[in-house]
Amino acid sequence: LLCFRLPLVTPLIFSLLLQPPLTQLSIITQPNFVLLMADDLGIGDVGCYGNDTIRTPNIDHLAKEGVKLTQHIAAAPLCTPSRAAFLTGRYPLRSGMDAVNNYRVIFWNAGSGGLPPNETTFAKILQQQGYTTGLIGKWHQGVNCESRNDHCHHPLKHGFDYFYGMPFTLIGDCQPTETPEMDRAFRRKLWLYTQMIGLFTLTAVLGRLIGLIPVSWKILTCLVGFSLLFLVSWFSSYGFVRYWNCIMMRNHEVTEQPMVTDRTTSLILRESISFIERNKRKPFLLVLSFLHSHTPLLTTKKFLGRSRHGLYGDNVEEMDWMVGQVLDTIDKEGLKDTTLVYFASDHGGWLERQEDKRQLGGWNGIFRGGKGMGGWEGGIRVPGIFRWPGVLPAGKVIDEPTSLMDIYPTVVHLAGGEVPQDRIIDGQDLMPLLQGTVAHSEHEFLFHYCGIHLHAVRWHQKDSGAIWKAHYVTPIFSPPGAGACYDRGVCPCFGEGVTHHDPPLLFDLSQDPSEAKPLSADTEPLFDTVIRKIGRAIEEHRRTLTPVPEQLSGYNVVWKPWLQPCCGTFPFCWCDKEGDN
Repeated sequence: LLCFRLPLVTPLIFSLLLQPPLTQLSIITQPNFVLLMADDLGIGDVGCYGNDTIRTPNIDHLAKEGVKLTQHIAAAPLCTPSRAAFLTGRYPLRSGMDAVNNYRVIFWNAGSGGLPPNETTFAKILQQQGYTTGLIGKWHQGVNCESRNDHCHHPLKHGFDYFYGMPFTLIGDCQPTETPEMDRAFRRKLWLYTQMIGLFTLTAVLGRLIGLIPVSWKILTCLVGFSLLFLVSWFSSYGFVRYWNCIMMRNHEVTEQPMVTDRTTSLILRESISFIERNKRKPFLLVLSFLHSHTPLLTTKKFLGRSRHGLYGDNVEEMDWMVGQVLDTIDKEGLKDTTLVYFASDHGGWLERQEDKRQLGGWNGIFRGGKGMGGWEGGIRVPGIFRWPGVLPAGKVIDEPTSLMDIYPTVVHLAGGEVPQDRIIDGQDLMPLLQGTVAHSEHEFLFHYCGIHLHAVRWHQKDSGAIWKAHYVTPIFSPPGAGACYDRGVCPCFGEGVTHHDPPLLFDLSQDPSEAKPLSADTEPLFDTVIRKIGRAIEEHRRTLTPVPEQLSGYNVVWKPWLQPCCGTFPFCWCDKEGDN
């Protein structure tokens, strides 16, 4: 009997021995995930994407050991909607996280809008799969809905077991030495109106006292009351931006109000390393959402003056150092081969962000436009790097359209979960493309929104290799020919600040990635065919959209004192619970 079975067993043993250990995806179950998200970083700010003045050796080495994507696209050109799409795998329009007005991001910690509780993030699915999940750094997806402690939009309600960081985003107001940044033009108008009302009131009172204006004291009292009420109505929010928005939280607890910016970087790095060390013996998800390289460009003294690109370059080089520290921790803990590391930016660099002659925003390389511009490549094309030794090839470059929304199905499938079947998921699983088992991206069309307004559409014609892009709306640059909206600060999505194109501007990105030479029916034989094809895709796409509550509506974005996170008794909100550490 043994002699009979031996010929059957021997080939089986040899086939098992020939299997390479830990190189097959099926052998590694539930890898760890470390997702690194930069803030406002331009694709042209990174060495491996062509920058030769800012040193990013750790990000460059990550690309050398992994896969670099050259057409990685954000679903929106601003923080709040782009991050909502990243977390949910869906266009932000589907969750109500894109704007109908000019307030295109979460504006206050005490606003009532945010990532809806009925949205399912990839963190929530991984949590259900037994992962320990953590978010360190920036959130910017809202906090509360109806009361100060309901935390309906908080990270802990969206699948994260642990949160440390800013529920809001960095702004110039967070740094006492910087010029106030938040809603700057609107604040100037409010000051002007306050002064005009105050001057009118003072003139009326003086006129009554000297007998020139025959008005009753009752009317004057009401006028004085109105003046004071007008001042309080806006100064109670805008006058204390640093206390209301620039706070740090650990889970539901406010730990710094206002934040102490000198130590923010070291605390975020410490928390990130600690999270990895605490959870190294079980599957974990860490989303490290950097505050770099958003203004006011918090940079420690160690890195000031080190780059050849001013304060912005210093800030990017410090972020690269932080990336290196996290990667060193992964290596030190023996997790390198079982951890998928991903690096990206939430959208393109902010071209208009300048103070005097200092450029404080990023650079988008050869690509036209920047932050806030929903159609032009510079606003939405971002770095995208994956590393997973033994599973993903090293040094590979993929020039196929991919999206930040693709992270959702990719990590969910790798964790053994399933994407929700009760809603549309716009992202695609990237593993076949990253591993090389397929040659082309699953995305045939990508829709580029500015707020709720469709500005452009990309069609990946796989049989020809062409990547067509049609612009239906483009911002009007100011001053003319400047390449950005320097007079406005951020380009608008609608109204007098945009141009509508009929027929649309058409580019072939495979031949003209800078979008410098629009095609026409005279110069491109396929012009009409391409425009019709994209038009049909838009119609089909719009049929998949359903009405949802607008999270960035005028009511939801305004400051509401009853929703303000506070570490004391409102309005006496100040604390420093990290000072003891």
